[in-house]
Amino acid sequence: MERKKYVIFTAGGSGTRMKSAEPKQFLLLDGLPVLHRSILAFVDACPDVKVVTVLPREHVSLWEDLCTKYPLDVPQRIVEGGITRFHSVKNALAKVPDGVVVAVHDGVRPLVSGALIKEMFSQMRSCRALIPVLPVTDTLKSLRRNPDGRIVATGDPDPDRSRVFGAQTPQMFLSEELRAAYELPYDLSYTDDASVAARYGIPLSYIDGERNNIKLTTPEDMELAAFFI
Repeated sequence: MERKKYVIFTAGGSGTRMKSAEPKQFLLLDGLPVLHRSILAFVDACPDVKVVTVLPREHVSLWEDLCTKYPLDVPQRIVEGGITRFHSVKNALAKVPDGVVVAVHDGVRPLVSGALIKEMFSQMRSCRALIPVLPVTDTLKSLRRNPDGRIVATGDPDPDRSRVFGAQTPQMFLSEELRAAYELPYDLSYTDDASVAARYGIPLSYIDGERNNIKLTTPEDMELAAFFI
């Protein structure tokens, strides 16, 4: 029997680097809030997917108002986030049943394609965790920043870029396994769900990500996303 599909959207950004008064997930992108577009990407690809949206408590009413102003005819469970992304995802997993495939996606990655979403859910029939990655194309340098702000060499060899990949979202897991992984004590090294799963011992599989699946962080990212749309 095929597992049902769930997706958790993490939407706790503040918009500091976006230089906007409004959190970046609520900014309009070609006429719709960014988070709105991220949710629709999944629903359009998999109409039966169940949506869990994680927001800071102070943003819940704002999001509800936006869902009314820009009608989003998608049932969603809204969950209040925690003090870190780790705690926010843990809160959301409490609303996801065992025995399903759960995707965790950045609410500010609205350009993920339906093709990637569908292919990842399909591959989850035969793997326990699936992470989209992209090879790093820039030359890498081993550097550090001094307390005075200067960037200096560490003296370590430069990393081999052929062995370095950047991770994207959505990241997909078996729900009961990811929930168990999130019972681990919090650690600063947990930068994404894959790092939590790996620490718990869940074997990770990988799939080619997408260049357009950018995380909107700066005003330039918004301009680029509008161009892609």
